[in-house]
Amino acid sequence: MAHYSFLHYLVISLFLHNICIADHYTFTVKEVPYKKLCSTKKILTVNGQFPGPVLKVYKGDTIYVNVRNRASENITMHWHGVEQPRNPWSDGPEYITQCPIRPGSDFMYKVIFSIEDATVWWHAHSSWTRATVHGPIFVYPRPPKALPFPKPDHEVSLVLGEWWKKDVREVVELFTRTGGDPNVSDALTINGHPGFLYPCSKSDTFKLVVEKGKTYRIRMVNAAMNLILFFAIAKHSLTVVAADGHYTKPLNAAYITISPGQTLDALLHADQNPKRTYHMAARAYHSNPVINFNNSTTVGILHYNDDAKTSSSSKRYPNLPRYNDTRAAFSFFANIKSLYSGQVPVKLSRKIFTTVSINLLSCPNNSCEGPNGSRLAASMSNISFVTPSHVDILKAYYLHLKGVYGTRFPDFPPLFFNFTAQNQPMFLQTPRLATEVKKIEFGEAVEIVIQGTSLTGGGIDHPMHLHGFSFYVVGVGFGNFNASEDPSSYNLYDPPYRNTATVPINGWITIRFVADNPGVWFMHCHFDRHLTWGMNVVFIVKNGRAPNQQILPPPPDLPPCY
Repeated sequence: MAHYSFLHYLVISLFLHNICIADHYTFTVKEVPYKKLCSTKKILTVNGQFPGPVLKVYKGDTIYVNVRNRASENITMHWHGVEQPRNPWSDGPEYITQCPIRPGSDFMYKVIFSIEDATVWWHAHSSWTRATVHGPIFVYPRPPKALPFPKPDHEVSLVLGEWWKKDVREVVELFTRTGGDPNVSDALTINGHPGFLYPCSKSDTFKLVVEKGKTYRIRMVNAAMNLILFFAIAKHSLTVVAADGHYTKPLNAAYITISPGQTLDALLHADQNPKRTYHMAARAYHSNPVINFNNSTTVGILHYNDDAKTSSSSKRYPNLPRYNDTRAAFSFFANIKSLYSGQVPVKLSRKIFTTVSINLLSCPNNSCEGPNGSRLAASMSNISFVTPSHVDILKAYYLHLKGVYGTRFPDFPPLFFNFTAQNQPMFLQTPRLATEVKKIEFGEAVEIVIQGTSLTGGGIDHPMHLHGFSFYVVGVGFGNFNASEDPSSYNLYDPPYRNTATVPINGWITIRFVADNPGVWFMHCHFDRHLTWGMNVVFIVKNGRAPNQQILPPPPDLPPCY
C-alpha cells in the first residue's frame, strides 16, 4: 500500500513538473528595444518578452506575482477573467482598485483562481501600457479531474495584437491633448509577429509546425487595443471548446470572431496534406466605415513537419469574412453555448438598463480635433466616467473617504429616445462628466441590458468587460431593446458564460449574474480609446453577513497614493 502511494505521488509530481506549475512569479516591467516594420523602438515588456510569459495554474490555485516596476512610467496589472473572490485589492485597474506602482517600486499581487477552467490572460491596466504588456494564463483541471473534450497532443499560445511604429505613449498624449481620434495601429500581430505582408517582416512571421494526425489546443487571446478580429487557418476548421475561461459545447468553426479582452480555446486537427503549406490570418471586423481603423491583415504560417519541400504554388490562404460583415461576426458569437445548462439566474432582484455612446464635449473656440471642433468622449447612461487621480475608489470605499466618488449611477438612463435613429439632435451628444458608481447588495441576481446608440457618427460595436465576475449573455439584438417583446427570445438554458461580451452596432445585449463577490469592480469597453474617453462604470458589491462574504483586508505593501 505504501509502495502504491509512493508511485501515485511520483506520477502526480512528474505530471506537475512537466507542465511547470509554480505559485510564485516575478514580473519585471522594463523597456527593451524591439525592431518591427523597418524601425526600432523601445517598448514596455515583462521580463523582456513580447508577448509576455505564459502563466500555468490549476483550477482553484492561488499564485503570487511580484511586479517590479523598472520602467519610467506607472504600471498596474490586471488578471483578466480571474474573478478574484473577495480580493479586489489585486484586480489592478489604476485608480479603481489601486494606485499605480511607481517607477522603482514593487507590489506583490495575490491572484486567486476559483471557477476558471480554461484560458484567461493578464495585462497592464494603466493608460495604454497593455499594448505590449500582456500574456496568457493556462488553467488546467486539477488531477484527477479530466477535460470535457479529448485530450490534445500539444497546446499552442496564440496572442493577437496591434503594433504602432510610434511610442504608444505619444499616441495617447496626442489624442487626449487634441480631442480627436487616436492614430490607428500600423500592423496587426500574431504572437508579436506582423507577418510577411508588412514591410521588412518576411522573417518576422509566426510559424506553427504541426505533425500529421496530431491535435493541437490553440489558446487564443485578443490583446488588440481597439479591434475586433476575424481569424482563420486555411483548409483547417477549428473546434471551439472554451470561451473566456469557461467550457463551451464543441463548435466547429471555419472562422473565429474574437473581441478585445476575449479568449478562446480551440482544437486544431492536423489532418491536411502534409506536403502543403497553409496560412493563418487575422484582420479587423469593423462595422462603421466612418471611423478610421487598421484594415491590414496579419499572416502566419502553418507547416507540417514533412521532409518534402513545398513550393509557393502549394500555399493555401484562408477565407475571412469581409471587414464589415456584421452577420458573420455575430453569427459566431451566437453559436457559442455554455457546456453546462440550467445555471442562469431566473428570479431577478435588480434590473439595470444602460446606454453606451460616443459623445462630444465643447472646446473653447472650437479648437479640438473632434467633429466641428469638439472633443470626443464616451459614456454609459450619459455619464462620461472621470477616473480619480489621487486615491483609488476601493481605498476610498474601504476607508470611508468622502469626495472621491458619487453613488448616483442610475438604474435607467436619464432620457429615453430613439437610441438608434439615423439622425440625432445635437443636445443628446453632450454627456455629464462625473465619477459615479452603482452599489449592489450582496447576493442580488442582477440583469443588465446594455443598449448601443447611434450618437456621434452612427455608433459602433462595444466589447464590454466586467471585472470580478463572469456573466451569462442571455440576449442580443439589433435596434432598440423592446422590454415587452425581446425577453421572450432570451436563452436561459445554455447561454455563453463570459467576462467580455460585444454590444452590436446600434443594438443591445442582456447579461445576468449573481453579485456574490464583494468588492469594487470595474466595467468598461475594451476598446481602449473608449475606456480613455469614459465608457466605464464601477460596481460596488457590498459585504454579506457571513465572514466568507466580506472583502479581504488590504495587503501590507499596497502601492501608496499621492
